[in-house]
Amino acid sequence: MDPVRLYSARANTYLRFVNSVLYPQGIRAYFLRASYLQSGLRVLDAGCGSGIVTFALRGALLKCGMVSESFHAFDLTPAMLHRLRETLDKKAITDVEVAQADVLRPEELPAGWTDYDLIVSASMFEYLPRNRLADGFRNLHSLLKDTGRLVLFITRKNWMTRTLIGCWWKANQYDREELEEALRKAGFGPLTFSRFPIQYRWLSLWGHIVEAEKVPLQSPTE
Repeated sequence: MDPVRLYSARANTYLRFVNSVLYPQGIRAYFLRASYLQSGLRVLDAGCGSGIVTFALRGALLKCGMVSESFHAFDLTPAMLHRLRETLDKKAITDVEVAQADVLRPEELPAGWTDYDLIVSASMFEYLPRNRLADGFRNLHSLLKDTGRLVLFITRKNWMTRTLIGCWWKANQYDREELEEALRKAGFGPLTFSRFPIQYRWLSLWGHIVEAEKVPLQSPTE
């Protein structure tokens, strides 16, 4: 099923599901212990959906007394972006800019959405064709500063996710070796596979957390 149609039809079900497993709280707890957070970051949430990662990261920054320089978020599904904008309005948050775009078509992003210190992405790359995974990573690589970092939350391949995520949510799952290959092909160097904090340890059965540092891509003549 097309992800736009899927999440337009099942938006309420998805939000009930992720809230029932404390997914937003687990992501926020992960960010609260992250050593790379600091004030003045240019941040992009790629595939932001209804804003789970946006609010988790922004909340962690504020709790640590930090403020980002800019905070941008994009998604492909209008229904999910509508929910994000509603929540931003309800919370009177004005420092998050939102746009509709496709990670495989970065030219759709607004002018100036580039040179990020940190790009975060959760539950988006599962919906790319498997043969376009490295292309999606490469497009985010191009949006990062030379010292930038990608933090990826993505479904792990195992018996549980094959049924729950693969069948019900029509999403791909990946093992560590597949992700390492695609990320390195896209130009990312040092990779760190992290886990959710112990109080949310069940979320590590669902997914990988990958911290990937940018390595400048070489031209064919170099």
